[in-house]
Amino acid sequence: MSSPLHRAEILRRLANNPILSARDWPYTVNSVMNAGATLVDGQTVLLCRVEDRRGFSHLSVARSDDGISKWRIDPKPFLSPSPSHAAESWGVEDPRVSRVDELGAWVVCYTSYGPTGPSVSIALTTDFRTHTPLGMICSPEDKNAALLPRRVDGTFVLYHRPRTVTDGHADIWVSRSPDLKSWMGPHPVLAARPGMWDSDRVGMGPPPMETPDGWLCLYHGVRVTVSGQIYRMGLALIDLEDPTRVLRRTDEWVMGPSEPYELAGDVPNVVFPCGWVQHDNGLVRVYYGAADTAIAAADTTVDEMLDLVTSSPDATAAGGQR
Repeated sequence: MSSPLHRAEILRRLANNPILSARDWPYTVNSVMNAGATLVDGQTVLLCRVEDRRGFSHLSVARSDDGISKWRIDPKPFLSPSPSHAAESWGVEDPRVSRVDELGAWVVCYTSYGPTGPSVSIALTTDFRTHTPLGMICSPEDKNAALLPRRVDGTFVLYHRPRTVTDGHADIWVSRSPDLKSWMGPHPVLAARPGMWDSDRVGMGPPPMETPDGWLCLYHGVRVTVSGQIYRMGLALIDLEDPTRVLRRTDEWVMGPSEPYELAGDVPNVVFPCGWVQHDNGLVRVYYGAADTAIAAADTTVDEMLDLVTSSPDATAAGGQR
């Protein structure tokens, strides 16, 4: 039998990583990172966080036929911070993209950043050329929002990470909405685990993927060490009809920073997933930010991820938050 360490190495980095960086952009920027991802008419579309040399971020679109190379980058930003909206006056960051067939559109969940801290905003798009803003839906301090691609029990379901005022915890919670405008909740779902690799805080990565076994989740976890923070990735499985109930969760991380482009950059020791694309042949390509400086990618399959997470400890024994 394979050792647990070997079995956890299911994300295979692309040989030509990083696949996108500031030097690829048609205008001067500082860094490119943390991209939402989807397929549009057979093309991979990345909605990238792009930080300018002032330190403010906007969202920009890159397209590729194979999802790896020959990226075509739009000459102008897709979504820029609005000076008239204080909540995003310092930038818009870290998008997650969900295709919602009911709406005939993609829902973009992103972090608005301003003087009061990070908050969650959403917008709709049908073509990744124009968008319809729906505004801020979660007030500061909140971020890392990802929407399920369909309603559950009649409501839209949003995972996000508020930081509680009383104890400063930064865990994954869930809120529900009948219309994407008014939101109920939040309810705790998945917590940081003391002493472990995700002990400081956790946040949802790409929008969870529906499988027969449950909603498959790739999330980031942070541990604070004497040398600083380390961002890694883990897997969890959530009940299809109860989005508050975590079924399984990997004890070990499935990817941590180890390559030079992940270890060194504006923020070292970071792998930060925001997007993944599932192909018809079972391939899943994960797009992640590397050291807050570039975008990299890794390949896996649904079966590999499910095999690992379903063999992981039963999270329901710990109240669904193990």
